[in-house]
Amino acid sequence: QVQLVESGGGLVQTGANLRLSCVASGRTFSEYSMAWFRQAPGKEREFVAAISWSGTTTYYADAVKGRYTISRDNNNDAMYLQMNSLKPEDTAVYYCAGEASRPHYDGWHYLKNPSTHGYWGQGTQVTVSP
Repeated sequence: QVQLVESGGGLVQTGANLRLSCVASGRTFSEYSMAWFRQAPGKEREFVAAISWSGTTTYYADAVKGRYTISRDNNNDAMYLQMNSLKPEDTAVYYCAGEASRPHYDGWHYLKNPSTHGYWGQGTQVTVSP
């Protein structure tokens, strides 16, 4: 059974930093790009960041560019999201996502589309207080 398990969320104040982790089990995603999405109450799930299978290419939503950093460790089937200078509008459930259809592919339009990703974690809550 394939699982993606996120951790690292929490309640923080404006300006704080958090680091989210996503660990895969049941299969490896080392040849596939992965992504982070988030969903705030009453809003649709939105793209946050994506990383190519090799880790050399990254993409970010405009709202987080310059504050968030995505990375991965293929030896440990893990992906990370370093979130700095958090704002109240960053409050959401953050989801780790993986796809296993197109190895070694890292197209921007492909990865930012939630329907691309067939594997999802359960989500981790990030709450940023004013």
